[in-house]
Amino acid sequence: MHASIFIAKLLGPIFLVVAVAILVNRERFQIILQEFIRSPAWLYWAGFVGLLAGMAMVLTHNIWVPDWRLIITLIGWVTVVRALISIFRPQWIVTAGTVILEHRGAFVGAAVFNLIIGLVLSYFGYAA
Repeated sequence: MHASIFIAKLLGPIFLVVAVAILVNRERFQIILQEFIRSPAWLYWAGFVGLLAGMAMVLTHNIWVPDWRLIITLIGWVTVVRALISIFRPQWIVTAGTVILEHRGAFVGAAVFNLIIGLVLSYFGYAA
């Protein structure tokens, strides 16, 4: 349980800060996303760093239980898969980024989703 609490305390505030920053500065983050999807170097770098972070999470927290800790495990595995896509099929990331940029609801929805995940992880991390 110690690893779960630590990771929740680490990721919860990060998800919260990023979500609030996106909601408050949506236009700025749209520009960042536009630049990101235009750069093969950034796509590869994000894949490399994402693979490193995702593997670290999966190796330390591969806990498949029906409670809040499953969120951490899923974040780890989704991070690994997204990283592999960034490395081997970056055009899929470009397509997803383009869709998010074209649909305001998708951009805001992703931020709200991150906000909810951040709240849940922060609650369980810091309430323990």
